[in-house]
Amino acid sequence: MKKIRVLALILSAFAVSTLIFPSYAYASSDDHGYTYRYDYWEDVQDSPDVFAVNESYTSADLGLEIPMKNPQGLYAHDDRIYICDTGNNRIVELTRDDGNHLSFTRFIDSFSGGEGANTFASPTDIAISDNGNIFIADQGNARILKLDKDLNYIMEFGKPDDTALDKSLVFQPYKIVIDTAERVYCVARGINKGLCKYEQDGTFSGFIGALPATYNLWDYLWKKIASQEQLAKMNAFVPTEYDNLYMDYEGFIYVVTGNVKEEDLESGQVNAVRKLNLLGNDILVRNGDYDNYGDLYMGDGGGHQGPSLFSDVTVFDNDTYVCLDRNRGRVFGYDDQGRMMFAFGGNGNEDGFFNWAIGIEHIGNDLYILDQQTATIVTFSLTEFGEMVFQAIDEFDHGDYNASGETWKKVMELNGNYDLAYIGIGRSLLRQEKYQEAMDYFEVKYDDENYSKAFKQYRKEWVEDNIVVIVICILALFLVPMSIGRIRKIKHDVDTADIF
Repeated sequence: MKKIRVLALILSAFAVSTLIFPSYAYASSDDHGYTYRYDYWEDVQDSPDVFAVNESYTSADLGLEIPMKNPQGLYAHDDRIYICDTGNNRIVELTRDDGNHLSFTRFIDSFSGGEGANTFASPTDIAISDNGNIFIADQGNARILKLDKDLNYIMEFGKPDDTALDKSLVFQPYKIVIDTAERVYCVARGINKGLCKYEQDGTFSGFIGALPATYNLWDYLWKKIASQEQLAKMNAFVPTEYDNLYMDYEGFIYVVTGNVKEEDLESGQVNAVRKLNLLGNDILVRNGDYDNYGDLYMGDGGGHQGPSLFSDVTVFDNDTYVCLDRNRGRVFGYDDQGRMMFAFGGNGNEDGFFNWAIGIEHIGNDLYILDQQTATIVTFSLTEFGEMVFQAIDEFDHGDYNASGETWKKVMELNGNYDLAYIGIGRSLLRQEKYQEAMDYFEVKYDDENYSKAFKQYRKEWVEDNIVVIVICILALFLVPMSIGRIRKIKHDVDTADIF
């Protein structure tokens, strides 16, 4: 833990916070819902809810005569929500009205054309391009379908043509995304080489973004000296598979994996969420005080143990991203710097709790979460507190730093323990070139990185403002001793000169 701090630093930070923020009341946990986050010390801090439950929809609520069965995919496009009703071999299309209410639109369960079956077998995901073409991960039929908006067959993508793959391996496309050029990126069961990438014409062009293999030092050393017979009985070091993916508005792919171990997460060998560029490199910013793998404490409680297991991720237009934990039914939000914004949810049958959270999506600033076990979709909307947080982030992203700082101050009035508010104000002051003020805010929340940036600029500014005095002082340090020495020499020469 990070609780070994110099007492003077704690007292100085407290004094600074008292001087800077005397009027802000610290909210009581009695006023909060079930939202929390971790502070610098990794202690759990209650928080006002950022999101609140809007509505829950079961099959009966949507008017479906045949209830949804084992749904495994959730996708949002424009004002439509698509649920992959895997157990019934169909896709349920819903329409969202202006009041965030969902209503049933149609079933997508067959298509026209093509040489194979014109129905689906265990569809697990769907994606729609800008021109309306529909891509479906038809897992049971070992293919990815491409249909037009009228459900006419265009083409399909099959098993990757790669000699490294076992010829007996059955292609099981599980999750897909498409880019603006209609290239397909796929997570396939049984393939741990990363994402399968297909070009627009259906050509398989390789794997990208494979997770590194994990191992411990003892196993590694033992494999170096073990016999062939012993090696055959040992587990190989192989990369893990991804569980889901999401493509943001800039074309970067966020991927999550729930196939993780506690020790791998804590050691940093595996990242539960990654952001891939076109080369498949992880470029996710991780400037938080701890890594973004969900809950920091992984004890056994309520029948659930081990780390958070991310099953899905969605990304807002302000680069904040939200990960869904199927282990404890929780939702974790992070900003573009990797700092935790909120965490909420849990396992249960009440509103806002889940039995097996499998999919998450968003439209605007509203969240949609799919519970696989109950076949229920739950909608969430921002609270007043959440709207302020998102507004402050949006204002900063749009370059309105003064407004962002003022909004963060309003956030602090609702929750004086919210670390991101202090850091947000500091960052806005930093952009406004108010470096000394920014340093005070960063110091309160022990943001060493931003404090260093502000201090560097403050030092540069101070030097520029005092350059004349500095030069004079430097010259004085050299000239005064030289002058004194010269005077003493002259005086000595005079005192010792012959007198005629």
